[in-house]
Amino acid sequence: MLVGQVDPVLLAGLLYLGSGCGLFAWDRLWLRRKGHWPSEASLRHADLPWLAGAVLFGGVVAPVLLMTGLTATPASTASLLLNMEGVLTALLAWFVFRENFDRRIALGMVAITAGGVLLSWEGGPEVGIPLGALAVAGACLAWAIDNNLTRKVSAGDPMQIAAIKGLVAGTVNVGIALARGAEVPDFWTVAACGIVGLAGYGVSLTLFVLALRNLGTARTGAYFSVAPFVGAVISLALLGDRPTVTFFLAAALMGVGVWLHLTERHEHEHEHEAMSHDHSHVHDEHHQHEHGPDDPPGEPHSHPHDHLTMRHSHLHYPDIHHRHEH
Repeated sequence: MLVGQVDPVLLAGLLYLGSGCGLFAWDRLWLRRKGHWPSEASLRHADLPWLAGAVLFGGVVAPVLLMTGLTATPASTASLLLNMEGVLTALLAWFVFRENFDRRIALGMVAITAGGVLLSWEGGPEVGIPLGALAVAGACLAWAIDNNLTRKVSAGDPMQIAAIKGLVAGTVNVGIALARGAEVPDFWTVAACGIVGLAGYGVSLTLFVLALRNLGTARTGAYFSVAPFVGAVISLALLGDRPTVTFFLAAALMGVGVWLHLTERHEHEHEHEAMSHDHSHVHDEHHQHEHGPDDPPGEPHSHPHDHLTMRHSHLHYPDIHHRHEH
């Protein structure tokens, strides 16, 4: 509903700013009102290079490339190209960051991506300017890099990560838009952009970081790829759109893909190397450390803790504790 009312780069910036400002305000007000130990770990100095890279690629480079590509690419072509983000995220996770996968996970990723392609298909991609299409593909690659770099800091407070990304990316994109001569809309439109940004970028990214921590990058990216289907379902109610045969085919493909992932059973004997880190945790089989007098009470809680070498076998995902070789 907002597209067309606001300059596209300015819209991207306002969405990010709504995300960052909303999360920052909620985080500060919540912690101040509760007045107890936060259960999430704060970001460390060692996290900053990874977070800076994620903000640069996902919050600055990707939106600029996307908006540049959209000016020279037909909408049908662009919508198909945007399905590349999930694929590129998984490929980088598997072959660059060495995240494990098997045939079932790969097939599930293919099914989900095929559903996204069908959903955005408009009877055949129009011929656009190649540089525009490359710019859209470049945006997908930038977001894929962002997803994999964010996984590196996913042990930290997800709300803090999302707030920083929103504030920095929003400020940069609004600055770019204003420098290009974009016209600032009225207060209520800006407020609407902020609310949409808080939900669609802020809450979304917070949950995305939590998923990265517990599921790994490729699986999180695959689940996130069902977003076009969710958007299509909402449009049926809000915009009066009517479902088509393609819609139901896409739903079936995505359903098969998600089912393949959810029914995955990855279990084998593996070894945990000794490590030290800080993240929100409870005292499960992976967390049997001693507590000092300054460590926070209650669970879940966060504090620096050590993991001893351990060898065992159980069902697991490539989360922050299971990055072993296969």
